[in-house]
Amino acid sequence: MSIKLQPLSKNTGIQITNNDSVSLLELNLEEITNLFKSSGVLLFRGFETDVNIFKQFSNLLSTDFLDYTGGAFTRRIIDDDKTILSVNDDQFEIKLHGEMYYQKTKPLMLWFFCANPASEAGQTTICDGKDFFEQISVSTKDLFSNKKLKFSVYISKDKWQIKYKTDDLDQLQEMCINNDMSLKINADKSIYLEYICPAIIPSKCGKYQVFINSLLPTKQLHPEILNFDDDSEIPHDVLTELDEIAERITTEISWKKGDILMIDNTRVMHGRRAFADETRDIYIRLCSPAFEF
Repeated sequence: MSIKLQPLSKNTGIQITNNDSVSLLELNLEEITNLFKSSGVLLFRGFETDVNIFKQFSNLLSTDFLDYTGGAFTRRIIDDDKTILSVNDDQFEIKLHGEMYYQKTKPLMLWFFCANPASEAGQTTICDGKDFFEQISVSTKDLFSNKKLKFSVYISKDKWQIKYKTDDLDQLQEMCINNDMSLKINADKSIYLEYICPAIIPSKCGKYQVFINSLLPTKQLHPEILNFDDDSEIPHDVLTELDEIAERITTEISWKKGDILMIDNTRVMHGRRAFADETRDIYIRLCSPAFEF
């Protein structure tokens, strides 16, 4: 066989390894999409790749690329293409999350490309939100079924203009309406935003429930901006339970140069282990699948 298929872990994902110098761009796209829909995560390893091949391959299977408007982190544009972004401007751990689950407009699918792995640590972490939901206690499931998450944040004028890529308040108001966000504009042109969403959602197929959200990294990095929609705090024992589940069922991707990772952002959460190697270089693309999903 020209490629080898094997589980990424007992919990989730499939690794597709090149055994015979086959071109990534010549893989059977129907087989790839079927594997992706069944597993939620695909890792392509051992193929000849660079940024251009990464772009070509992801273009074959994707549509509606996003430029990270409204994103929580600083990301550098790669090769003058605003849809290819670096994820290395910070080096701390980022806990499991769904990408951009703090707003309505979010990618359905993610691509990662390893231009250069860290010499140690810096693994990307993944976890199937279906498995996560099944591990949550009945009492915590009941809590999340009765209360939604509320993100509440003040942003200075300079910072929201960078975050939302505009200095036009009318454009900002339109973005907030489209994202189901409540917007208050202050006298100094700083803003206050609120966004309410569930922590648990139905799967795309409607057959099961998925725990996918931005709860864990928000409580890790900016705990003051996230509570329940009735303004009550998320109990400490609930956060401890979620952290314990995450560590128990997380799969780590130890990167190799040229790896490409494809993730279902409606089902699979991802994160990152901390690292110190400044040469680590991982890129991301945010999009929707160009196939029935």
